[in-house]
Amino acid sequence: MTQQFNDPLWRQVISGAQMLFVAFGALVLMPLITGMDPNVALFTAGVGTLLFQLVTGRQVPVFLASSFAFIAPIIAAKGQFGLPAVLGGIVAAGLVYVVLSALVRVRGAGFIDRLLPPVVIAPVIISIGLALSPVAVNMAMGKSGDGAMELVPYQTAMLISMPALVTTLLVAVLGKGLLRLVPILAGIAVGCLLAAFFGVIKTDAIAAAPWLALPAFVAPELHWGAILYIVPVALAPAIEHIGGVVAIGSVTGNNFIKKPGLHRTLLGDGLATSAAGLFGGPPNTTYAEVTGAVMLTKNFNPKIMTWAAVFAIALAFIGKFGAALQAIPVPVMGGILCLLFGSIAVVGLNTLIRHQVDLSEARNLIIVSVTLVFGIGGMVIGGQEFALSGISLCAIAALALNLLLPGGSAWHKHPQIDPEI
Repeated sequence: MTQQFNDPLWRQVISGAQMLFVAFGALVLMPLITGMDPNVALFTAGVGTLLFQLVTGRQVPVFLASSFAFIAPIIAAKGQFGLPAVLGGIVAAGLVYVVLSALVRVRGAGFIDRLLPPVVIAPVIISIGLALSPVAVNMAMGKSGDGAMELVPYQTAMLISMPALVTTLLVAVLGKGLLRLVPILAGIAVGCLLAAFFGVIKTDAIAAAPWLALPAFVAPELHWGAILYIVPVALAPAIEHIGGVVAIGSVTGNNFIKKPGLHRTLLGDGLATSAAGLFGGPPNTTYAEVTGAVMLTKNFNPKIMTWAAVFAIALAFIGKFGAALQAIPVPVMGGILCLLFGSIAVVGLNTLIRHQVDLSEARNLIIVSVTLVFGIGGMVIGGQEFALSGISLCAIAALALNLLLPGGSAWHKHPQIDPEI
């Protein structure tokens, strides 16, 4: 289906700003959780989206920004190896997409389904969400993510975090139109108002920050330990990417798996993620929120994503804006994360249910059980320099068990790539 886009320039600009607004909450929340610079995340989201458009010939109306799937390994690797080493791992994770792109080009799109069936991906996604749940709870109670330090008194924190959570829930369920697509922003707004009422928000850094400033770019460094932490997690977002491409195709009436081709979209996503790592930003992924906005507005013109990317890059250079984002109190983010991290786990559960994975079969039970225990329990295999743990280890374990255990043909009975993964 070929579509002609003759939207006037002013409408493209407004639509682009609207798409960035929809993506904004999740875009900046991820770097704030992991201690990365939100202005850099804005910059790399914009650059990544433009790279994606370049690779795909500006045919697919998607916006790329911070991926929540990488939060757990980034936090773990950052504490052990430092941010530059983590960024090297992010660059390497992007190269995984490049390799998958080449394999898809040679062997076809169904190759991904055979390599990463639901029994592999679902428990990894569940582990990502549940392994992060203590971080959300600690932040909601006013503590640091690891629970080691109290940043806001418990009672005050709960009076901030729970209304922020409830607001997010209500907007997601009861909101109409575009409002329903920005529950995170609504939760942040209510949480920040309450935080200001209780005197929790500190504005000194905002006042001291310049209006115009370069984002705090950080160069990556090569560290094999950090790479082993980060790279295996790229398996789950790869499936998420495919689902996003199929979903936007169903919305617009185009088969983007065929044209421009899944190999091109994977390549664009991989280059966007590697570019983010080169500048000091979080890994990128296609945003379902923006796909929802495209469906709601019926504006399928990929040029609006170009404008969204331009606006993201421009905002990255406003120093006071970044300082204001970093001033969002911990309980505000914690309340919202109680929903977001749980939602990640539910996506994994839903994947098992929709694909009718029979957990009474010994093979399936083994894969799911070992993956969940390794991922949630924090299993560590290896030494100080070369170690696998948590989400990274569980992703490799799931993949290896699926390849090594006999009887895997049952998992190839769903050859069609599922748009909801």
